[in-house]
Amino acid sequence: MTTKQSKTNLNETLKKLSAIVSWFESQSELDVEKGLEQVKEGAQLIKESRERLAQIENEFKEIKKEIQKAD
Repeated sequence: MTTKQSKTNLNETLKKLSAIVSWFESQSELDVEKGLEQVKEGAQLIKESRERLAQIENEFKEIKKEIQKAD
């Protein structure tokens, strides 16, 4: 099962989000259209990160169950 969310690399996503924040901070005069594009990209990155974190949490829960079975 290969989906976009399973490919989400959290470290890369954080770098991209940081770049977006830096872009906003570096603007002396904000280009509204470009700003909107940046916000949309950031929102998508956050959504993908949340989904990936939920997957990771589920994997940890499965590992915990397996460990408890072994005891």
